[in-house]
Amino acid sequence: MSLDTRMIVEADVATLVLVGEADAESAPDLHRLVTDATRSPLRQLTLDVTGLTYLSSAGLRCLVYAHQRLGRGVRIVLVGANDVVAETIRLTGFDRSIELRPEVGP
Repeated sequence: MSLDTRMIVEADVATLVLVGEADAESAPDLHRLVTDATRSPLRQLTLDVTGLTYLSSAGLRCLVYAHQRLGRGVRIVLVGANDVVAETIRLTGFDRSIELRPEVGP
């Protein structure tokens, strides 16, 4: 399965919607999307991963890249992660650098 992406920017919050699999094949596209999102000054980067079925180490590197590029002052929120995706994030300890939310909302 491929990865479908969409970016929505409202003021100083960028939301990336990810549907499919974030794996080695789709990582270059995800990296470009993250780079585009981080070009503007942001207060928060939200990743709606409700439709994400798989997150490989290559996909996770894209999220770590976003965290490094944005710096500590920008909040990164992942919403709607399924058990597989959330476990990948927790096993790497990346959940200590971002916020995991069960569903999209304020």
